[in-house]
Amino acid sequence: MGFLGSIYGGLAEVNGWLLFAGLLAGFLALGYSGASFKRWSISIAAAMVLLGAPFLLWLLFAGFVMLFGMPSIRRQVLTSRIVDTLNKLKLMPVISETEQTAIEAGNIWIDGELFSGNPDFKRILNESYPRLTDEEQAFLDGPVEKICEMSPDWEVIKNKELSKETWDYIKEQRFFGLIIPKEYGGLGFSALAHSAVIAKLSTRCGGLTTTVMVPNSLGPAELLLHYGTKEQKDKYLPRLARAEEIPCFALTEPGAGSDAGAMTSRGVVFKDENGELFLRLNWKKRYITLAGISTLLGVAFKLSDPDNLLGKGKSPGITCALIPADTQGVVLGRRHDPLGVPFWNCPTEGHDVVVPIDAIIGGAAQAGNGWRMLMESLAVGRGISLPASATGGTRYVARVLGAYTTVRKQFGLSIGKFEGIEEPMARVGGWAYMLEAARIYTCGGLDAGQKPPVVTAMAKYSFTEILRKAVNDGMDVLGGAAISRGPRNLLSTGYMTVPINITVEGANILTRTLMVFGQGAIRCHPYAFKEIQALMNKDLIAFDNAFWPHIGHVIRNACRALVLSLSRGHLAQAPVNGPTAIYYKKLSWVSASFAFLADVAMGMYGGNLKRKEKLTGRFADIFSYMYLASATLRRFEAEGRKKEDLPFVEWALQYSLSEIQSAFDGLYENMGFPFSGPIAFWSRMNPISGKPSDALGGKVAQLLQKPGEQRDRVTNGTYLPQSADDGLGRLENAFSLSIAAAPIARKVLSAVKAGKLQKARMDLMVKAAVEAKIISADDAQILAKAEEARTDAIQVDSFTQEEYLNGAGEAAPRRSTLRTKKEPSLN
Repeated sequence: MGFLGSIYGGLAEVNGWLLFAGLLAGFLALGYSGASFKRWSISIAAAMVLLGAPFLLWLLFAGFVMLFGMPSIRRQVLTSRIVDTLNKLKLMPVISETEQTAIEAGNIWIDGELFSGNPDFKRILNESYPRLTDEEQAFLDGPVEKICEMSPDWEVIKNKELSKETWDYIKEQRFFGLIIPKEYGGLGFSALAHSAVIAKLSTRCGGLTTTVMVPNSLGPAELLLHYGTKEQKDKYLPRLARAEEIPCFALTEPGAGSDAGAMTSRGVVFKDENGELFLRLNWKKRYITLAGISTLLGVAFKLSDPDNLLGKGKSPGITCALIPADTQGVVLGRRHDPLGVPFWNCPTEGHDVVVPIDAIIGGAAQAGNGWRMLMESLAVGRGISLPASATGGTRYVARVLGAYTTVRKQFGLSIGKFEGIEEPMARVGGWAYMLEAARIYTCGGLDAGQKPPVVTAMAKYSFTEILRKAVNDGMDVLGGAAISRGPRNLLSTGYMTVPINITVEGANILTRTLMVFGQGAIRCHPYAFKEIQALMNKDLIAFDNAFWPHIGHVIRNACRALVLSLSRGHLAQAPVNGPTAIYYKKLSWVSASFAFLADVAMGMYGGNLKRKEKLTGRFADIFSYMYLASATLRRFEAEGRKKEDLPFVEWALQYSLSEIQSAFDGLYENMGFPFSGPIAFWSRMNPISGKPSDALGGKVAQLLQKPGEQRDRVTNGTYLPQSADDGLGRLENAFSLSIAAAPIARKVLSAVKAGKLQKARMDLMVKAAVEAKIISADDAQILAKAEEARTDAIQVDSFTQEEYLNGAGEAAPRRSTLRTKKEPSLN
């Protein structure tokens, strides 16, 4: 009592409060730094010496140290009871075989840093941010440019098919062999080059993009490269590279989309009269790209082996095999219509299709390993094709908006001058910079040998969702010009293609709610998967070795989250100085809060957390935007900290942080007290970031309307037709002429304001300005050319009834020749 009395007596005085504050600061400092158990023990002992702790308290402390510091005692007294409780209450999630395969596929990359609560940004900045080789750049500038020229989007839509010339060029230039090594006749490109090709194609023709994308994504070539036998590789890869074989891969079924366990396709192993092993396959698949014209089908099915002929049991599991399309029983020929975007997407069936056992990819040894093959391949592929097309599409919208909002005028001004137009333009410009950063950063990791399924799932989900928003913003700005379909329309096909990107390779709802955080919480967490495995294996020592460090991890992140929240991130360290330093600090704050809250959610909901999909979706949003922001910072550093890029960089970072804040608010409001009460209130009063300011957005929007190196760099990789009569080429020509004419037009208007010219119709003022020698005749000609190009660029297509009923054809738009007296000719 004397000891406790002295403590309480001291607290009654000022010195007592200082002592309390010192103890609290010491506790937070130890927790913030992630101090070891040894450091905690020494610090507590030192405090007890200073406070003159009684003998009884020392005995209690010694017991505490022995209990927690001696593993053999801790396991018997504490850990074993915790394990029993967890098993009885079923607090740990039960992981199915397919889930475990998905979780174990690939590896952890910087997602582990972001999930840790204390990310090492030096490591994140040291990750590769690659460039194309000269050979890869030459392919982009040559064959990719050429095939884009050959494939006007409207022509492909009108004909519902790529031209024969395009198909021949695909084969000639090995477009189906982007990922196939040169030794097999392919191009052997990096993930970055593969991504760059898809991104550029996506700015020209949706049908062409998908046709080239799919054979280079999850399919026979990818699976053969990693799992095929030497005989299979030698037989098929050269033919696939030359497009002598048209591949497809059949996975999805009417009853089995996300749930592979519901697959009804079956393969049965049997022996023929000669003792040779064969498979008898039956399947019914849908949504299979290129199936209708394929010559080689990859098929996923559940394999059964009633007589255990393969020695893997009666049900080896999901297996992948290659089936020649002309095999008896293969049914092809029908096709789906994916929102009018002309690429082959088809159903296929197989009825008692018999193939040799070596049709299994990798031979009989790989029977039952199909699901692992698919998950490991998707761990890479999800980070390339769809993120590339989303990045290309967003950059394309940014390019279109910059030109269109300059060329299109209302009330005598380019519409890009209006703040209502600046707002969506800023979003698209900021997204374009951010997605390009994350595209290159992700590909850099893949080319370095990383196979991070959580990162690639984040990329697929977040990129395609942002594309959807960007295209919607573009449609809003272009208005009727985006709605009226025809060869002049620059956005309608992209608008129709977006839901396809959202749906394939894991629909975004699934990817967001189950994969990014559902798998990420287990795989990226430093201890959770180890604990689950230990429980499943009934391994007390392994569980003990993971559980107690996990407790220390929670304490550290709780302290970091509190300290960084109180200091608004300023106490965190940044690896750089300058205007971006604060964003590293704020991301450290985010990571600590995210990691702590993730542990709280796992503790609160246990195995039911994966069913709380509204919560896991918000966690996924935080996780994804941490990654996008980190990639944005990496790009800024890799490109030499260009000062002129800061509006794009800061807009992207502030947007990411504001989306993170919104997701945190949603979590707090729905996780019950105290989160829905005081913590939610504190979060609203002390937000990580607000939305980007109007002034910052205005800078981004105006930069998109300014021709030059920066606009070209932000929209780099967009196909720009050379002809002024071809799609975006027409708009770019009008944009260039309008920019050249702008200072001349200002001279005329300044003369009107100065009283040197009478206000009249623009063409009359120009004529008067020439006569008054305010501008030259050449200047007047520039104005006339700009006006002619501008007027042409804002026209939309229209068709006769016959043309419309026959598929609209390639009719030129009908233009009115009427002009009212009130309508100026140069406006």
